[in-house]
Amino acid sequence: MITIPFAKLHGDENDFLLTWGEAVPMLDLPEVARRICARTTGAGADGWMLAWRAGGGLRTRLFNSDGSEPEISGNGTRCAAAFALREGAADPPFVTITTAAGPKRLELMAQAGNRYVFEMDMGVPKLEELHARMRLAGAEFDATILNVGNPQCAIFVPDLPPDWRVVAAEAECHPRFPRRSNVSFVRVLDRHTIEAAFYERGAGETKSSGTGSTGAATAGILRGDIESPVEIRTPAGRLRLRWDTSVFLTGPAEFIAEGRYSIDF
Repeated sequence: MITIPFAKLHGDENDFLLTWGEAVPMLDLPEVARRICARTTGAGADGWMLAWRAGGGLRTRLFNSDGSEPEISGNGTRCAAAFALREGAADPPFVTITTAAGPKRLELMAQAGNRYVFEMDMGVPKLEELHARMRLAGAEFDATILNVGNPQCAIFVPDLPPDWRVVAAEAECHPRFPRRSNVSFVRVLDRHTIEAAFYERGAGETKSSGTGSTGAATAGILRGDIESPVEIRTPAGRLRLRWDTSVFLTGPAEFIAEGRYSIDF
């Protein structure tokens, strides 16, 4: 029996388990992730993140709840920044988190108790196709394909389809995405506001997504439908994005609990 300590945090109800890397023996980490993230038999989370102190910040390694290893999570990186400050691994207001998508710099904008608000430099999106016509679940959709550190398929709709989860699951595994893709459904409300629903690669439906929000908002800007700054309304809350020389996303990270997970290998 092996015991794994963790802290649980969420960024707009997109939840993560954070564990110091040195506390985890050399195991089958994808299998550990599947077990520890399980909602009924584990601690329950969208992802499990290992962290190591590095240069006044953290180096992280992230696993989705299905055991796959993505490049980055926007909400997860904010949670890692909050973890770094709480654990004394960084000094406010700036925190650098080194992810598989490269280093990300975050600025602490506010803190109240266990709740932190960060503005995170998301970098510059890489556009692949502005108007991709995709046939999904028997219907035609207009999507923008881009990369914001991980692949994004932003599908623009006048209204959220009743079967959007079925459509999203098919889009995630579409042949044009050999490593699968994150999927968002985007409704433009006005020139500075969108509404989005998310289906994340390796985790399924999530109530919020940092990279998904970045992909949805920057796709809307590139299409000319909206302009910076943008408010992204998610099922869990609101994120704010501005695009200057780089893209900056502002949102919360909050501690929920600490514990120890027992796993029998």
